[in-house]
Amino acid sequence: MTPPPPADVREVAVELRGITKRFPGTLANDAVDLTVRRGEIHALMGENGAGKSTLMSVLYGMERPDAGSVHVDGREVSFSDPGAAMAAGLGMVHQSFKLFDSLTVAENVVYAAEPRRFGLVDRVAARRRVRELAEEHGLAVDPDARVGELPVGLRQRVEILKLLHRGARTLILDEPTAVLTPAEADALFAVLKSLAAQGRTVILVTHKLREVLEGSDNVTVLRDGRVVARLVTAETSADEIAAAMTGRAVELDRVHAPGTPGDVVLDVTGFATDGVRDVRLAVRAGEIVGVAGVAGNGQSELVEALAGLRPVTAGRVALLGDDITHASATERRAKGLAYVPEDRHAVGTAPAASVADNLAMGHHRTSLSARGLLPPAAVRGHAQRLIERFGIKASSPEVAASSLSGGNLQKLLIGRELAHDAPLLLVEQPTRGVDIGAVQNIHDQLIAYRDAGHAVLLVSAELSEIRGLADRVLVMYEGRVTASYDKAEADERTLGLAMAGGADHSAPVAAVEVGD
Repeated sequence: MTPPPPADVREVAVELRGITKRFPGTLANDAVDLTVRRGEIHALMGENGAGKSTLMSVLYGMERPDAGSVHVDGREVSFSDPGAAMAAGLGMVHQSFKLFDSLTVAENVVYAAEPRRFGLVDRVAARRRVRELAEEHGLAVDPDARVGELPVGLRQRVEILKLLHRGARTLILDEPTAVLTPAEADALFAVLKSLAAQGRTVILVTHKLREVLEGSDNVTVLRDGRVVARLVTAETSADEIAAAMTGRAVELDRVHAPGTPGDVVLDVTGFATDGVRDVRLAVRAGEIVGVAGVAGNGQSELVEALAGLRPVTAGRVALLGDDITHASATERRAKGLAYVPEDRHAVGTAPAASVADNLAMGHHRTSLSARGLLPPAAVRGHAQRLIERFGIKASSPEVAASSLSGGNLQKLLIGRELAHDAPLLLVEQPTRGVDIGAVQNIHDQLIAYRDAGHAVLLVSAELSEIRGLADRVLVMYEGRVTASYDKAEADERTLGLAMAGGADHSAPVAAVEVGD
């Protein structure tokens, strides 16, 4: 195959000129210019709220710009909806796939664009078309498989095949590896590079620096709705991109010394709940235990049941030697359990209450309270200390928590739970939605919490986070803990293989122990 010409001499596939988009109280895009050339993988990066999603929504016809113009293949266009964008050769793979689980791969791929024969859907032609596309682009998948029975990596292939079937020349992918194993992510980027080599264009919206450096040709960085950097990937670095995103130097990939485990704080045996079975684990004081796994393999259900939000249907859970198997969430907290849930809006906070009141929740039995009451002055002082410690951006402790960005709401939640000084912390996705500049602060706080003698059970979709923080890593697959690794053993390849079901399932689950 003849190599593609250098990016700077290729035809322009997509050009955004002076895009401005306002929402009430927010200037999401401020005169943004973006040029993406044919056959290029172009990464669009920026912290939460930088304007990436809004810009792609404008390009894909989901939002109308207040100013500026969109050009596709050299022509100015105005898309009223995503259908118009698709007709112009654009296609978008969203984080939440738009598939019908009850239909086959072929039926999903050709849906609303079916080949017909004598006025009827030609199912033979549909299957043949899917096989041809899959073979041409290295997207192997069985056309007759039910989508609902496919692993997430293959579902994503179906989404890409849908776009190719509809003639997409420019593909927009929004956080495409968020739910993939490392091996699946590598396979995806091999496909994207093949598509680019064939002349298609890829716009990659992601926050993962390593993937951008390994898989893109050029990078555009947004900050506060404006373009602050245009970089050639081969000539830049993770540090330079991170600095552009935040406006300051950021220390990446800090190495944390291992903890010094003490006595067992959490002891779980023969545990089962909805979607989880036969789990045995222990977490000791002075230890962070990470739980890795592709989303949907029982990690969230495990932690929710340990926190008292789901019933335990079998087994035993002990906290500091006390049986809490059937204790309520309130009783568990009283015995020394703190919890940072995945859903910070519906479970973790009360959005209508003030920042100060949210930070004080659960402290009516602590030194803040007087006979179960929380003096307003103590609440305000407590809130101000945590706001400063965790860098929570709030105009006042009295503003409603609903006024905070998602990242700042996450900082509030983590700050509140760490302030309880509980022997055990259960934490899900601690840095999801948090700006890259604040991630290290949260990591440092978790390490300090561990070093103060507390036990931490950590669930994260970010393997780099698990590997950086955890002293021991468990892997969950199909509702079971199928593998356990010390920090030194937990390299990305090993974890990725286990996450894909490659661990030894013949070994008894009871043999998977933490902290021995």
